[in-house]
Amino acid sequence: MADAHDEHRASRWSLPARYGANREVVALSVARLAEALGNSILTIVIPLYVAEIAHPLFNLPVPVLVGTLISLYGIVSAAVQPVMGALSDRLGRRKVQIQAGMALMGLGTLAFMAATSYSHLLVLRAIQGIGVATTIPASMAVMATATRRHTRASSMGIYSTLRLIGFAGGPVIGGFLKVRFGFDAAFIVGAAFVLLAMILVQVWVRETPPAEPAAPPAPGRLRILDRDLLDPGILAAALATLLMAANFSMVTTLENEFNARLDMTAFEFGIAFAMVMVSRLVFQVPVGRLADTIGRKPLMLGGLLVLAPATGLLGYVTSPAQLMAVRFLQGCGGAGIAAPAFAVAGDLAREGGEGRQMSLVTTGFGLGMTIGPLIAGPLSLFFFQLPFLVGGALALAGLWAVYRYMPETVAGGRGWFRSAAPEKVSDRNAG
Repeated sequence: MADAHDEHRASRWSLPARYGANREVVALSVARLAEALGNSILTIVIPLYVAEIAHPLFNLPVPVLVGTLISLYGIVSAAVQPVMGALSDRLGRRKVQIQAGMALMGLGTLAFMAATSYSHLLVLRAIQGIGVATTIPASMAVMATATRRHTRASSMGIYSTLRLIGFAGGPVIGGFLKVRFGFDAAFIVGAAFVLLAMILVQVWVRETPPAEPAAPPAPGRLRILDRDLLDPGILAAALATLLMAANFSMVTTLENEFNARLDMTAFEFGIAFAMVMVSRLVFQVPVGRLADTIGRKPLMLGGLLVLAPATGLLGYVTSPAQLMAVRFLQGCGGAGIAAPAFAVAGDLAREGGEGRQMSLVTTGFGLGMTIGPLIAGPLSLFFFQLPFLVGGALALAGLWAVYRYMPETVAGGRGWFRSAAPEKVSDRNAG
């Protein structure tokens, strides 16, 4: 039975909790907003810093060096996340793991001040990739255990929206600091935001140890890949998230080509690039609430159905305004995918395996952000529209995978969206 303190806290949060905004969700979401601000400050600063720093051993054009640095971060993060997800399940110290990852990110950001060569930047970005890979699976595991099924998509919508605010605000802050005060100020403020996130986690987030798994691993053995945890529904959610991220990120490689074709400035391209985040900020929370009402699956299918043609149209825009509109439409599709995907992974995750299973979806997103820019360049050598047509076609393939393999996890969800695959829905946090 809950004590008086717990009852009082529950009463204070009863109304927001109906919309997925319980104490843990809000606390972790605000902390991740601060961390995203600190981390994304580097988005605008890194290309400028690479152009000024020495790189005698890498006789490559600056855009290639920048792309390599950005991709390295994503590759390291995607490779390490499954390990950290398994570690989260094994140790059960998720709060400590979140803070350890943030500490690596903050120290890596601060160490940019001492970097004197491109080789140093490669090491620091790898450290930051390990840091974010340490933080994300533990954060998502906390979200999975701290949320309830009937409001889980709403909770994930709040979490995603606040992180998006951080990612959208960081480049603006970073650009201002660089112009007004120089590189060091941007690095210091970025590290300070991450430190603030660590303080918020310490003060607000409670430790949520995982339940004992049905078949505990052998002593001394860390099980990273467990076939019993490879749920088809979670894998379909991971695939959809990967394709969403890849379609979002393709345009970064082709910025110069877009600017030349549409006769626009880098500032206009920046606005177009940000329209994905703008539309997701507008629709993410309402879509999450809707996913708790009618089910996860129809929203994901609808999101992929919007994402596919929106991505294909990117290669055919003829003005900056059209590019902004199509990017906004892409973000609308993404809003239908992101929160429901994380929610369905939380619904299907087994007790004691949340870290590993939730990390499948977050790893999918990281891989998508890395794969998109890498494939866009080579495909565009055939003709400019090809990468976007391929991305749209892959989104349709993802739609089929979600329809075929993802069960509906919300009671009363649209029956005609249910797949032929057997449903595997845990009763954990169903109340």
